[in-house]
Amino acid sequence: MKLLQKILFFLFVLLSTILSQNNQVYVAKIEGDIDLGLAPYVKRVVSEAENNKATLIIFKINTFGGRVDAATQIKDAILNSKVETIAFIDKRAISAGSLIALSCNKIIMVPGASIGATTVVDQAGKKQAEKAQSYMRSEMRSTAERTGRRTDIAEGMVDERIEIEGLVDSTQLITLTSKESLEYGIADTILTNIIEVLEYSNNQNAEIIQLDINWGEEFIRFINNPIITSILMMIIMVGMFMEIKTPGWGFAGTASLMALALFFGAGYILEIASIMDILLFVAGVVLLLLEIFVIPGFGIFGIAGIILIVAGLFMGLVSDFPLIETDILSIAIIQLASSFVLSAIIIYFLAKTLPKSTMWNKLILNKSIKENSGYTSKKEYHDLVGKVGETLTDLRPAGTATIDGERYDVVSQGDFIVKNTKIIVSKEEGSKIVVKVFENNS
Repeated sequence: MKLLQKILFFLFVLLSTILSQNNQVYVAKIEGDIDLGLAPYVKRVVSEAENNKATLIIFKINTFGGRVDAATQIKDAILNSKVETIAFIDKRAISAGSLIALSCNKIIMVPGASIGATTVVDQAGKKQAEKAQSYMRSEMRSTAERTGRRTDIAEGMVDERIEIEGLVDSTQLITLTSKESLEYGIADTILTNIIEVLEYSNNQNAEIIQLDINWGEEFIRFINNPIITSILMMIIMVGMFMEIKTPGWGFAGTASLMALALFFGAGYILEIASIMDILLFVAGVVLLLLEIFVIPGFGIFGIAGIILIVAGLFMGLVSDFPLIETDILSIAIIQLASSFVLSAIIIYFLAKTLPKSTMWNKLILNKSIKENSGYTSKKEYHDLVGKVGETLTDLRPAGTATIDGERYDVVSQGDFIVKNTKIIVSKEEGSKIVVKVFENNS
């Protein structure tokens, strides 16, 4: 019997030692602007901590806030965590930062820190509509209720009409100092550093794992920058135009596809773009190609294609967040409009200048092939200027036409000309025959 007790005691000590050696605490930073690029980082921290059976995640928070949809994603990830979480507020957790802090199991603040002021505002600091405020009040209240904190305090951080006796009247938003947070049950304690947090949570002997944002998450945040997404949209549109206008597959098409993958890929990871948004864009491209290559002229297919492309790009800029902020919609509209305007200017410039450039000559057929194949050999083409012919193929802008009963490789002045259209030779440039649509005014 004593031998069995000794064996059990030995196994208990051994098991305790093993468990203490595997004790891990993850530390993650939530600093600066709360944007959608921060959400994948927080989700990775939670996932890795769960997979490694960590005992605690400490989120070191110092932020003035940011996007509500991003804060909501982060809040959901923390609330769903199977690992205990602590919000360690180092200096401040303002606006969206308050929602993130409230989602943690415990809140610890350094002396002189602050939390609150969660009213939804735009980039100019102007208060948003009541619909947005109502949503934020509900999020703050439900999160505080979930983590066992005062719901009236949480709601008062959004709505100045909430009165808390001895704290604020009906004209003031709630923003609490460290001492006030402790007094009103928002913070659990006040400590000065991570070491004290570890001692407070009985993890002083734990292995500390500091996780920072990796290069992939930084890259996604970079791609999500409004300037970068606007540039990507320009590359997509200009690349599509160039590829349609030139024979075969080239650099323009590849660049357009890469920009498309970055635009929708990053959006999908950040939960901005959905599969439906991508399908809308693809359907628009298909309709536009049908209009260009299959159906003569330009009609309903082309218009519908353009509308779907615009809709796909626009939806790729705004998330499926149930309450889209007016500021986010305004930025998306400005991004899309500016991208289209600049793309139109670039396309116009390319259409006017490329047919005359050396680079363009490398993309089109300049010389005739073999005479026995029905094509003429290279000759003095200036004799053809002013003569009328007919296109044998579509000119995009290069193609084939018959002039004086002979076949020639020709190029339009940048316009798309359909098959079997009467054309006139406007000029010759070395071995290149430049044509345009013949308009009989007689």
